[in-house]
Amino acid sequence: MVAPRGMGNELPPRLRRAMELAYGVEGEVGARIWQWLGRVAVGVRGAAHSSPTELLRRVESALDALREPGETWDFGILNDADAPGALT
Repeated sequence: MVAPRGMGNELPPRLRRAMELAYGVEGEVGARIWQWLGRVAVGVRGAAHSSPTELLRRVESALDALREPGETWDFGILNDADAPGALT
């Protein structure tokens, strides 16, 4: 998990819930989340047997209820465990 700037390791409850839901998706083995004003980005890493396209669809569906009106959510595949923040 990546906490927003100035918050240490604590995520706001809604983003913490987003991480919990993301980790509950079958085939997902890692996740990161970022938040800006009016925008959230979610990056996931899938198991070797997971289809990236299908994984993104399932994660997006699992997190859909957390979206607020007028807010943009972006989803992507984390491409390397050693490159924090790298989305494809």
